[in-house]
Amino acid sequence: MDYVSTRGKAPHLGFTQAMMAGLARDGGLYVPAELPVWGADDIAALAGLPYEEVAFRVMRPFLGGTIGDDDFRALIAAAYAGFAHPARAPLVQLGPGHFLLELFHGPTLAFKDFAMQLIGRLFDHELGRQGRAATIVGATSGDTGSAAIEAFRGRTNASVFILYPEGRITEVQRRQMTTPVEANVHALALRGDFDACQARVKDMFNDFAFRDAVALAGVNSINWARVLAQVVYYFTAAVALGAPGRAVRFTVPTGNFGDIYAGAVARRMGLPIERLVVATNQNDILHRALSSGDYRAETVRPSISPSMDIQVASNFERALWDALGRDGAAVAALMDELKETGGFSIPENARGALAAVFASGRAAEDATRATIARIHGETGMLICPHTAVGVNVAEAQPPGAAPMITLATAHPAKFPDAVEAATGIHPALPPHMADLFDRPERVTPVPDDLVAIETLIRERTIA
Repeated sequence: MDYVSTRGKAPHLGFTQAMMAGLARDGGLYVPAELPVWGADDIAALAGLPYEEVAFRVMRPFLGGTIGDDDFRALIAAAYAGFAHPARAPLVQLGPGHFLLELFHGPTLAFKDFAMQLIGRLFDHELGRQGRAATIVGATSGDTGSAAIEAFRGRTNASVFILYPEGRITEVQRRQMTTPVEANVHALALRGDFDACQARVKDMFNDFAFRDAVALAGVNSINWARVLAQVVYYFTAAVALGAPGRAVRFTVPTGNFGDIYAGAVARRMGLPIERLVVATNQNDILHRALSSGDYRAETVRPSISPSMDIQVASNFERALWDALGRDGAAVAALMDELKETGGFSIPENARGALAAVFASGRAAEDATRATIARIHGETGMLICPHTAVGVNVAEAQPPGAAPMITLATAHPAKFPDAVEAATGIHPALPPHMADLFDRPERVTPVPDDLVAIETLIRERTIA
């Protein structure tokens, strides 16, 4: 299977090449040139299978033979062996026709573990096969960084540098990144917001001399392998509720659009998803874009759902590419306009294509707090603020026969202050993290300056 850039000017690559490249050299994102399409019998055959087997069947066609079946099965098994729930991504009924898909049973208590635990092993496998090392950089609004550091800590073939916005993530999120003792992982506290972190990562990929010198690779959701791993739980959830004979809907709390784009991939593969609902907090560029057609960045406002405090959603570029009929030149023009003016108007034909797949909604801070409190009062369940954004938006959608599945993206203990403020209950960390606040931290403050960041990475990388 070939992978092409959303901007149309980068070389076609195979799966492992695209995974290792991260960002295409023309600034675009890699996407499959074609998607496998599944029939009803293929989907029905997934019923009752272990999560790992579904993962193998869903992802295997995208590898194009670059990894042998036995090796790939072993990598998948290792990736999910450390998850605390045997179903890996269990469904829990919240109310009539409304379910939560719990994605927080991995080692760092967030949905990012589903992709990152696998990517860590895929990178290790490929780098070992090639006999070389790589420098991995990423930006995080909270959960990606901790999942990446957990996945790559101690691996001999990779150095990992994660940029996070200083003072804009929770203490649990920060400590998950700053307490690992392995010398190959580095938490970098950038003086700025997440969009600044993400911009510096993209700048590093576009500095080809630096990129080549340190063998740069990326693990943000710009990496196609991240999106691919997340496609799997859309299949397991839909099949558990009766697919292919029954359609479903999903509501996804999202900031960078990667998690919900995975749902769009599953839909295009043939999974009967009636609607994908984008749920945003007060940093609502995606809701505004889908509602008005105007994609325009505003100032990031810190919230109690910090992983969604984003104003430039990188993966929206992939959805635009689909909506524009895979016209790389048109996508590149819009991305240039975004860089130059801070926004763009979505062409009318693309707006129609997006509207056929996505709906959207916004939950303000008070609504998020009220949802956390109400869900606890009604069910006894504690949910994180990101999940609460999703639940609030899901409940505001027009009623339908298809059940709604809201993605519960993180454990409430990752956001204890917000949950306690809403419910009066301080959610406890699971046993394997019980001593998190006793562990010493190791963090490097960095300015929002590309040269300074690149200099530090050159000094510390093993590549």
